[in-house]
Amino acid sequence: MTSFLRMAALAALVCLAAGCGRSDREVGEFSNDLLGNEIKVEALPDPAIPGIVCHMAYFERGVLDRVRQGNWFEDPSNSSVSCQRIGPIDLARVPLGRNGQEVFSQRLSLFFKKNAVRRIVDLDNRTILYVSHSREIIEGSAKMDISTVLLTPEEVAAARAARR
Repeated sequence: MTSFLRMAALAALVCLAAGCGRSDREVGEFSNDLLGNEIKVEALPDPAIPGIVCHMAYFERGVLDRVRQGNWFEDPSNSSVSCQRIGPIDLARVPLGRNGQEVFSQRLSLFFKKNAVRRIVDLDNRTILYVSHSREIIEGSAKMDISTVLLTPEEVAAARAARR
């Protein structure tokens, strides 16, 4: 019976680390291989710009892969993002600084490792950029992806007028 309890506790930890359960934002998932690894796809509405939604795809390791690799509490840093206009865009509440603003983050390990999406507004080129990247405390990751949403001349003019 003790062996059963250990296995149950281990399974609970794996589920916690893997983020078991379907997220409200999840719109798709599919198996990537025979080890139970999956590709997950989530819809991420921009919290400050209701007229934009991003879709992020990322890799989630299965139990068999976690056993094989020996790394129970971490998923890879790979992700991809694609964003599109789904309605009007109002930039009145959006920071326009060069550093942009983080609009989404998700834990990839039990500690310190996250996937994040940052929004940067480039008014000169009439574009909103969304950069998906991994963030780690000690070593950053060069794995990233970018998506852009084109602004109309009227949206750019309204954003500039709101800053005056």
